Amino acid sequence: MNAESRIAAPDNQADDSWTVAGRRFTSRLIVGTGKYKSFEQNAAAVAASGAEIVTVAVRRVNVSDPRQPLLTDHIDPKRITYLPNTAGCFTAEEAIRTLRLAREAGGWELVKLEVLGEAKTLYPDMRETLRATEILVREGFKPMVYCVDDPIAAKQLEEAGAVAIMPLGAPIGSGLGIQNRVTIRLIVEGAGVPVLVDAGVGTASDAAVAMELGCDGVLMNTAIAEAKDPIAMARAMKLAVEAGRLAYRAGRMGQRRYADPSSPLAGLI
Repeated sequence: MNAESRIAAPDNQADDSWTVAGRRFTSRLIVGTGKYKSFEQNAAAVAASGAEIVTVAVRRVNVSDPRQPLLTDHIDPKRITYLPNTAGCFTAEEAIRTLRLAREAGGWELVKLEVLGEAKTLYPDMRETLRATEILVREGFKPMVYCVDDPIAAKQLEEAGAVAIMPLGAPIGSGLGIQNRVTIRLIVEGAGVPVLVDAGVGTASDAAVAMELGCDGVLMNTAIAEAKDPIAMARAMKLAVEAGRLAYRAGRMGQRRYADPSSPLAGLI
């Protein structure tokens, strides 16, 4: 295959959708529903991002009490898939109880599980996370699981029944970008389920890097919600995810230690 056909091939493959728990999606960007100035701004950012999935912190965002403003009045759950999450839970029991309530309220079984170890770093407690995963799977949930960027932990979660692995790129809300590309790449290489970078993305280049490493998607909230112009940043993230994915499919050039001329040296006058 020549260079021109290699570049053209990904664009010609129209269906680059991905599947999680039997559901197919086109957008590989998942966005959150926290920290926005209003539900209206949140909805506009979701539209600009092209996202088909939004995460909803069940303990913080109202999706069931009609006496209070409802997120569902602004982001239509018939068009956008809601992914209830367990943000703010620090034990397996808290997380399981939260998701049971979410299933009662909205019938959700595809969920995002996170069990945090402590409040300063918001790093996941992997012992509690694994325990919660096993219980939720037995109860019929399909958990997408937030975890440390550890290939062994990721494989244990997959074996426990996680339908997607979501390693952190950096601490939640830090905006530091992917700190360890090596372990993210190893998780991607070893996984039999989708891998999505979750947490730490700060700007569009971070999202592109995640996709260039072969991740199936990227989840973010603060990077968009706390941007000076959240709507413009949502659009930037959409384009970055698409560009990173296309670059991954195209196959980047090899890296070299020294310069290599763009034009052949043979036949110089």
